[in-house]
Amino acid sequence: MSRNIEPVLDQFTDSLWLEDGLSQASIDAYRSDLSCFSDWLCNKQAATLLTATSFHLHDFFSQMHGLKLSAATTGRRLASLRRFYQYCMRHGLVRIDPTGDVVSPKLHRQIPVTLSESDVERLLDAPDSSTIIGLRDKAMLEILYATGLRVSELVGLTVTMVHMDMGIVKVMGKGSKERLVPLGEIALEWAERYFTCVRPLLLNGEVSNTFFLTRRARKMTRQAFWYLIKKYANLSALNADISPHTLRHAFATHLLNHGADLRVVQMLLGHTDISTTQIYTYVARERLKQLHATHHPRG
Repeated sequence: MSRNIEPVLDQFTDSLWLEDGLSQASIDAYRSDLSCFSDWLCNKQAATLLTATSFHLHDFFSQMHGLKLSAATTGRRLASLRRFYQYCMRHGLVRIDPTGDVVSPKLHRQIPVTLSESDVERLLDAPDSSTIIGLRDKAMLEILYATGLRVSELVGLTVTMVHMDMGIVKVMGKGSKERLVPLGEIALEWAERYFTCVRPLLLNGEVSNTFFLTRRARKMTRQAFWYLIKKYANLSALNADISPHTLRHAFATHLLNHGADLRVVQMLLGHTDISTTQIYTYVARERLKQLHATHHPRG
């Protein structure tokens, strides 16, 4: 990447954090996409981000298509470039937005993998709650299913975010947007048991504000929790490809199956756009059709 572009990228990514409160992971993704295009311009076209034209954009995405990148990856890169050039236009760094006539690829919306209520019960029952770690894992799974948190939100919970007296968790979601989510009686019971009986043992004299701790009294990583949920999925003999997000999908689908309003589910999930939440209505409808076919005398 040419050196004169780096300050522009720094200014842009700083604005993503200051103005929009994006997470470091999101900011890194923007930088990666822009660096990819910048490197391509430097190697292939002897141009820079600030001198790129729509011709360069079309040529770049044509080559991306030749590499058989997914529509999702291509769409994400185009979205990153659009946002960058909008920033450049606002600050007078470019006169014309070169992404203006570039068409976004059509995305086939994937139907989320979810679990039936009985499958969720099997998964939640998999940890051995008679052990210290098993009880912690049981509490984590129960809270994940009861609240629909993202895995990053779950492992990022602090003691001050879990209000057991009110039965709610205060979550800091994407874009530093705060929301309150009810725990429910069962998850609250397990959270209290973990906090009272297990967390002091895991602390072992250390001081930490992190709610769910590892054996070393540290914050758990997303990858570590992903490993845990895979382990318990295997123990409960679930055939589906389970990930932490699967319980988030199950949370949303089961709420809709039991009559929850779509706007409420949107609020609980922390979705900015309701169209993101609407995908669960399809899953819920398909499940209702299956139930009707199985149990109705004329199904």
